[in-house]
Amino acid sequence: MTTAHITVYGIPNCDSVKKARVWLTDHGVDYTFHDFKKQGVPAEAIDQWLAAVDWEVLVNRKGTTWRKLDAAVQSRVQDKASAKALMLEHASVIKRPVVVKGKDVMVGVNPEGWTNVLL
Repeated sequence: MTTAHITVYGIPNCDSVKKARVWLTDHGVDYTFHDFKKQGVPAEAIDQWLAAVDWEVLVNRKGTTWRKLDAAVQSRVQDKASAKALMLEHASVIKRPVVVKGKDVMVGVNPEGWTNVLL
């Protein structure tokens, strides 16, 4: 039986991403890191995330990137399509990390969820 590959999406200097990577390494989890800043955000990955997680979970409305957006831009984000467009344009607005294993998508620091899904 083969196990699904694990990918961690995020920004390397993000504290939440750092915590996730340390946790995964400490628990012997083999994963690939996808750096938003260097590699961009694949549209098909966002589609997968949106199929598994509500768009309001993925769009980090508490972060600096969101707060710096013009109010008109913020008000346009009202559904999956508008959230996807925003995430493609401003990758830093995505709540991090996004951890994907097969069809499972987990957003944010979630050791309990990681234990249940990744180990």
